[in-house]
Amino acid sequence: MDRVDDLRAQILGLVREYWDARFRPADFRPGQDLVHYAGRVFDPDEMGRLVESSLDFFLTAGRFSEEFEATFAEKLGVGNALLVNSGSSANLVALTALTSPKLGVRRLKPGDEVVTVAAAFPTTVAPMVQNGLVPVFVDVNLGDYTAIPERLIAAVGPQTRAIMMAHTLGVPFCLDVVMDLARRHDLWVIEDNCDALGSRYREQLTGTFGHIASHSFYPAHHITMGEGGCVVTNDDVLAGLARSFRDWGRDCYCAGGENNTCGKRYSQQFGTLPAGYDHKYVYSHIGYNLKVTDMQAAIGCAQLAKLDGFVAQRKANYTRLMTLLQPFEQRLILPRATPHAEPSWFAFPITVRPDAGFSRNDLTRWLEERKIETRNLFSGNLLRHPAFENIAHRVVGDLRNSDLITTNTFFVGVYPGLTADQLDYMAAALAEFMRR
Repeated sequence: MDRVDDLRAQILGLVREYWDARFRPADFRPGQDLVHYAGRVFDPDEMGRLVESSLDFFLTAGRFSEEFEATFAEKLGVGNALLVNSGSSANLVALTALTSPKLGVRRLKPGDEVVTVAAAFPTTVAPMVQNGLVPVFVDVNLGDYTAIPERLIAAVGPQTRAIMMAHTLGVPFCLDVVMDLARRHDLWVIEDNCDALGSRYREQLTGTFGHIASHSFYPAHHITMGEGGCVVTNDDVLAGLARSFRDWGRDCYCAGGENNTCGKRYSQQFGTLPAGYDHKYVYSHIGYNLKVTDMQAAIGCAQLAKLDGFVAQRKANYTRLMTLLQPFEQRLILPRATPHAEPSWFAFPITVRPDAGFSRNDLTRWLEERKIETRNLFSGNLLRHPAFENIAHRVVGDLRNSDLITTNTFFVGVYPGLTADQLDYMAAALAEFMRR
């Protein structure tokens, strides 16, 4: 193996040289270089881990996946972390796990209601529709873009069985109200934490309050694997169900490459299958293959080591941008945190006030022409999109703010790849627009 080890060391050494030659950041050129709203932030560590995993040529989940899951669970202080291939898949697996017949009377069934917000990313709501559940939509506050607490209370009815919402753009929703409703009405709580890794509510990390939570590792998010996501829970039963739905729906819980972990592989009876049917090929759920590759997980391992620094930089970038943009609050609604919350900001949302004298498109066009990327706040009012216009649903109160978000809200970046020069350039461009 000496020859193999020597070649591996040479390859990994060259990877570091290649990163330095190809990817080392250059000085920012205002008006010429894009100011991205988000993006991957990486160095030779990520490239080295990726190449190392490719040299193993273990293409499915392996040692890097195991390392990431264990480290991520420890980082969050939860008992179980299951890697999946995207944050959207994490939402699907997390909610679908609650439909398992193995949960008995607590299982979610078609027609049961799930409280959520209308100003949502589509794949927070899509699993409800796919499972025959009925989303109950409430409006959000402007500024923090999370559910209006009073509307959540009013939304709970006799058919309500769960609450599933995102901590939008890193801002924790009112977990005091949500968890109180869950206790009083015996509701499941599913936290979509895809935007909010590192956010805290009353000093506790979001994604650790509810029964189960999702995370995303898309390049725009707090850490990245390119594509990737994770389901986390402190409930071992839910973890087992989530694993089954992720792994084709099989009943067996053996890790890849393992056999007969339970010691009963050929000695059980399932349904009308022959007695002793191989447990590795018994399917107890209508599942999927939503696993991640080990190459993705290898990148995630390197990223996870940098999470605290990434979160700190996001907060610092938010603070700098807020200071620079505060003079424009008469025309713009600037972002704010909910009470008791410490956001790990995904982005910097801005709502153009209806009486500002200009439109969102006027402002975003101005910024984009100066190579400053902007994005709308995801779907705005999701019910106005063709895919969701005719779904079974219920609305509590009006959706006035969600409609205003649809027409007037956008966001710019605060991700760790932005420099002080880029943030200053962004603020100067906005100030010039205001002067005009």
